[in-house]
Amino acid sequence: MQISKSLIEQNNESNILSHTKKLDYLKSEIDSVEAIISKLIAFQIAIPSWALGTGGTRFGRFPGGGEPRSLEEKIEDVGLLHALNQSSGAISLHIPWDIPQNHQAIKTLAVQHGLKFDAVNSNTFQDQKNQEHTYKFGSLQNVNKAIRKQAIDHNIEVIKQGIELGSESLTVWLSDGSCFPGQLNFRKAYQNTLESLEEIYAALPENWKLFLEYKAFEPNFYSTTVGDWGMSYSYVQKLGEKAFTLVDLGHHLPNANIEQIVALLLMEGKLGGFHFNDSKYGDDDLTAGAIKPYQLFLIFSELMDGMDAKGMNHATDLGWMIDASHNVKDPLEDLLQSVEGIMTAYAQALLLDRNALEIAQDENDVVRCQEILQGAFRTDVRAIVAEARLRSGGALNPIQVFRNLKVRENLIGERGTLTVATGL
Repeated sequence: MQISKSLIEQNNESNILSHTKKLDYLKSEIDSVEAIISKLIAFQIAIPSWALGTGGTRFGRFPGGGEPRSLEEKIEDVGLLHALNQSSGAISLHIPWDIPQNHQAIKTLAVQHGLKFDAVNSNTFQDQKNQEHTYKFGSLQNVNKAIRKQAIDHNIEVIKQGIELGSESLTVWLSDGSCFPGQLNFRKAYQNTLESLEEIYAALPENWKLFLEYKAFEPNFYSTTVGDWGMSYSYVQKLGEKAFTLVDLGHHLPNANIEQIVALLLMEGKLGGFHFNDSKYGDDDLTAGAIKPYQLFLIFSELMDGMDAKGMNHATDLGWMIDASHNVKDPLEDLLQSVEGIMTAYAQALLLDRNALEIAQDENDVVRCQEILQGAFRTDVRAIVAEARLRSGGALNPIQVFRNLKVRENLIGERGTLTVATGL
């Protein structure tokens, strides 16, 4: 299914007067509206191929019908999202869930939907069909050299797949760790992992980046070999200038100060990108901004401050991607909401009067600092975000158009009710 621009324009007509009124008010109050709109138009968020079906928990999975049955259909679904919001212009593949059978045909299809290929992701946290060795006791950390080699070879194969598609980065997330005290030697696990990563790093093309993701716990709950930002930073510092830490917002212990983490990683030149989601208790993979929108705003505030200090391009110098799982929502609606939440936080951060905040900080005026931050956060910027979509050819209200055009019903009609997309 594809959504034509004419259908989007027709649906926009019913909202245009109300939208214009809201935008005009914001323009009368905020001098930088046009500059913010320009930055929003340039800002793109990659959609993960594994998030296009209903995700599950360890207790069950409830497919909703019309899920993509192939990589081609996953590209079509991301194309639907991009047609509606004009901010989802990239897809990130997980290998081996989504191995292209014909790279050129897949690239052509992606171009037809206005998409490019973002980071490719390896998978050594599951055993695959016909796999010789098991990852039950780890992959890159494993005490068995043959198992480590199998995991290394898989990552190198993922790089080769990415080269064929025009990707320029590899994301590595490891479930390696231990469940019980004494199960492994921490130092040996670290050294084995580092040596394995060094072999993978050596296979990177000159223009590529390696993103090393961390996670505090799960599936191992006693120790995780890349358990926090400090561990990831330690590895990527040793690997070289093409290696960076990737921050997944859900991969932290409760109440972690993620905005401070990203500020320091950015300052050190080792922040590579993001997996956006939200959580209440742990790695819940919820809609970005659904639980802690103020935290998301504060993260973007630190990002904008740090990136501007380094002269970095907001849109291209870090990797921006959603990583979510959906068990009770329509996956496409959830992804539309996540993109909206991310763009809203970004727009609010762009509103921040950084000069005034710096003066207040230098004067230790804590009250004024809070007023400046919360003033930007409490500004309703939805009309600015919608205007960026409108100027790019997207929908003023993507969810409304998705439902008006009965997109899910059409997908079920095309694909059936019993399809289950690959992924978690």
